[in-house]
Amino acid sequence: MSELEKLMDDRFGLTDAGVTWQSEMRAGLTTFMTMAYILLVNPAMLSNTGMPFDDVLFATAIAAFVGCAVMGLWANLPFALAPGMGLNAYFTFTVVIAMQIPWQVALAAVFVEGIIFLIISLPQIGWRSKMINSIPKDLKIATGAGIGMFLALIGLEETGIVVNNGVTLVALDQTASWTHTSGELWAIIGIVAIAAMMARGITGSIVWGILGISVMGWFLGVSDPYNMLGNADPTYTFDNDAVQSTIGFAMYEGESFTVFHAPAGWGAATAAAPALGDIFGFTGLPDETLAGFVDGFGDVGDYKWSIGDFLLIMITFLFVDIFDTAGTLYSVGRAAGYVDDNDELHNADEAFMADAAATIVGAMTGTSTTTTYIESAAGVEEGGKTGLVAVTCGVLFLSGLFLSGLFQAIPTYAAACALVIVGALMMRQAADINWNDLEVAIPAFITMILMPFAYSIAAGIAWGIIAYVLVKIAVGKYQEINAVMATLFVLMIMFYLGPGDQTTFEFIFQG
Repeated sequence: MSELEKLMDDRFGLTDAGVTWQSEMRAGLTTFMTMAYILLVNPAMLSNTGMPFDDVLFATAIAAFVGCAVMGLWANLPFALAPGMGLNAYFTFTVVIAMQIPWQVALAAVFVEGIIFLIISLPQIGWRSKMINSIPKDLKIATGAGIGMFLALIGLEETGIVVNNGVTLVALDQTASWTHTSGELWAIIGIVAIAAMMARGITGSIVWGILGISVMGWFLGVSDPYNMLGNADPTYTFDNDAVQSTIGFAMYEGESFTVFHAPAGWGAATAAAPALGDIFGFTGLPDETLAGFVDGFGDVGDYKWSIGDFLLIMITFLFVDIFDTAGTLYSVGRAAGYVDDNDELHNADEAFMADAAATIVGAMTGTSTTTTYIESAAGVEEGGKTGLVAVTCGVLFLSGLFLSGLFQAIPTYAAACALVIVGALMMRQAADINWNDLEVAIPAFITMILMPFAYSIAAGIAWGIIAYVLVKIAVGKYQEINAVMATLFVLMIMFYLGPGDQTTFEFIFQG
């Protein structure tokens, strides 16, 4: 055994785990291949806020590397981290677009909540682990499944398959041509192709599917429905009887409503291959997002910074981050066999610390919250058992720093296929909910369906908790409501209800 092999064995306990450094690195490559799509999808999603694609790509790669390195070297768990799907959607569509908060302020809020996250995750404190362990298992499982539904809805919207409808809220796009140059058609082909490859056990099916559909799009000049939004006015108003379907966010006023378009995707309206000389090249430091992060602690453009607004946003991010990350980490831990008979995750505090550290670094460089990925189970199924799997995956994520031109040429409809597929994978957890116990099954169902229907992860988690506590009170089982659930219930009520037209939090922070 060489000195390097002995060092790795001592650091990760390879011999005790019954693995070799070769098998662990192979498992790390497997995990990376199953989640490398985040290098395509996260910059695509966050670029809707006005953040530069290259800057977000840099931040995505760095945040993933830091998270994986801490997870592997400290927690010694084979779980990989990257900016979270669902959390980036919340950042983009809820905070920046719907709430009209500048992305600079949103980044600053993510940074502050990351610091708080780090503090409450310290093993000496352990608040986060204690809180998560106090939440009923079925609600935690429902969180992962609900996030899957939310991602699938976003994916279907970004492929152009599903659009807004003034009557039914959502519908199939009746204006799509469905020809060989239709992005909607190729998105469906991509989803089916990825599903078939996964069913056949092909490693990296999602990445191969995205690349394959992209190449076909480049060759045929396929239209990209989401990017075509860039040719339309950002806002416009219709009478109710004049609208059939459109893509965007609607605000109703009397007999008419205004549609606010999300900014177009990162690419062109028609898929085009990158020039050979543009495929490789270092992205460079994320100068704009680094500066924007600092600017987020003050006024940004017409937005006047206030401590009340900032606290409200920061608390919202902290609230979403705690439950979203915990739900995903718990789900991955269950899939990988790292949840014990007491329903507690092995090395939970260290795992949460890895998440918090990556979130802080990611916010500073230009991305939303980082979390553990369900795809980590692929590396575990490949035989991975130690932190060397996570470290290997983290190093591979740095490849994103040198392939910016390739990533920017990926059509939105191709990258969005990953959202639908990952949504399906996360929905598998719903089978583990005890559907025969209606006292928890219905709150779990509310948790799941409100995430896509309310377009908010936070809403699903909050009202699931509220429903659970109210049902237990209604059936007289007060003793089953522990102190943590009772506290969360009160906080959730404060978050959504309050005096006048304000929530209690808005009343406290904004006056």
